[in-house]
Amino acid sequence: MSGTIIITGNHAVSYGAWSSRVRFVAAYPITPQTTIVEMLSDFVNTGKMKAEFMTVESEHSAAAAVMGAESTGVRSFTATSSHGLLYMSEVVHWIARSRLPVVMVVVNRAIAPPWSIWTELLDTMTHRDAGWIQVYVSNNQEAYDMVIQSYRLSEMKRVSMPTMICMDGFILSHTFAPVTVHTPEETDEFLPSYSPLWKIDPENPFSLGNMATPDYYYEFSYLMHEAHENAKKLFNNVDKEFERFSGRSHGGKVHGYMLDDSESVILAMGTLSEEVMVAIDNLRKRGEKVGALKVRLFRPFPAEEISKALEDKEFALILDRSLSYGYEGQLATETKAALHTSGIETPVINMITGLGGRDVTYKEIEKFHGLAKKKVSSEKGPFKPIFIQLKR
Repeated sequence: MSGTIIITGNHAVSYGAWSSRVRFVAAYPITPQTTIVEMLSDFVNTGKMKAEFMTVESEHSAAAAVMGAESTGVRSFTATSSHGLLYMSEVVHWIARSRLPVVMVVVNRAIAPPWSIWTELLDTMTHRDAGWIQVYVSNNQEAYDMVIQSYRLSEMKRVSMPTMICMDGFILSHTFAPVTVHTPEETDEFLPSYSPLWKIDPENPFSLGNMATPDYYYEFSYLMHEAHENAKKLFNNVDKEFERFSGRSHGGKVHGYMLDDSESVILAMGTLSEEVMVAIDNLRKRGEKVGALKVRLFRPFPAEEISKALEDKEFALILDRSLSYGYEGQLATETKAALHTSGIETPVINMITGLGGRDVTYKEIEKFHGLAKKKVSSEKGPFKPIFIQLKR
């Protein structure tokens, strides 16, 4: 039977793989991801989970192993972080271009040098164009639920693309919270057994990963783009079906908070979104008509939903926990492009915050909003990104 237990975000992910009847796990340790695969190892060793557990010599090999297993029609899982994801990069592209619905959790961690084990989103942002669906979660329950939902979405015939679940290191990975967990038997009601579009089969041999001339390569890329468009259309349906199954919804592609009468909106991803909502409550008590938009799906990008939420607002404040050096935060860039395409002229203020795991509190976010409001009222855009936490 399903039940609620107190577990870390990492262990919530492990239970998500168990509930999803994952049959192959490739494991290589890296802080702060390690306890995900450690718990899965315990599940396999005790017989709780019927899966092949492979320990490998590197993250590159972990990605290659899940690619091989998924190619034979086996539901597969791995997890990594930071430099581990960078080391996987070649195979990350191979998995997407092979149309394999692998699910991988990346526990976000800053890139060295200098060395850091704390959270930042640049590791996954570096791979936003690799062809993977990207979902950013903000709490332990959402992390568990998204493992199950991601297999459902990725394995749909109209999608057949891998999903990267992105989770803030330590803030979620090592923090305990109540999580409702479903048994594999219960989860079967929502997540059917894996039926691949194709698989390697000695009885029916075919060629995989062959050379493609320019006459054909273009079409493969277009089909990947088409699959992402399908995923965008289906994402909210999966969320609603999961709500019917579990009673829980995390809001679909984006989750709005107090938007209806808001004059300004604060956008964020991951755990920053939770902090933003606390700040909104406090600002509302002071008479500020502020709303929040939690962006959950980053690839494919929910341009239509974001544009609709920001239409006719006085300004949008976008908090980015990563930076495209020499320009601005990636969520800000994508949002500005969406607004421009829709013909919406809402001013956008981008604040770069929380880099390298720098703490960002709701009290600071309240101050950020006040600074943004003052800037919009006194200056004419477009506005350059603000590095709000620099120590002078």
